[in-house]
Amino acid sequence: MQEPRPLIAALGPHYDKTRDLSWFVVRATAGGMLLVHGINKVLNVGVATFATNSMARRGIEPALAMAYVIFFLETIGAVCIILGLFTRLIAGMIFVEFLVIIFHAHWGGGFAGFNWNRQGGGWEYPLFWELIWLAILMRGGGPYSLDAKLGREL
Repeated sequence: MQEPRPLIAALGPHYDKTRDLSWFVVRATAGGMLLVHGINKVLNVGVATFATNSMARRGIEPALAMAYVIFFLETIGAVCIILGLFTRLIAGMIFVEFLVIIFHAHWGGGFAGFNWNRQGGGWEYPLFWELIWLAILMRGGGPYSLDAKLGREL
């Protein structure tokens, strides 16, 4: 499919130069936002506390093993997304994490920490992020990524 022509033709070269860079901005922002959550969990909560107070309390078992997976995805995985390394693999794993978050928020009573949470709500924000992870999964790292530098991706 062809890109549309800009209404102001002089902007065309600028758009051509920044098109791929815009994908890097999306990917780096998503990874950076996730990294903030991961670092907060690592520094302020701890794996065992997170497993007990967040996972097991909500019926997600094995809580400790799943807490380690989440800690990995939200720290090391987030850095991989930012760098564009193993992008599709990590985005696919985060996609699954967010599926659990969405279904729990919708059918499991929501998350108390979400300000917009109300009866039957609280799933909208995780769904927004789920669609971002889906886009990253589908597109991969793009030209500004370590995957592109390596010349291969999963």
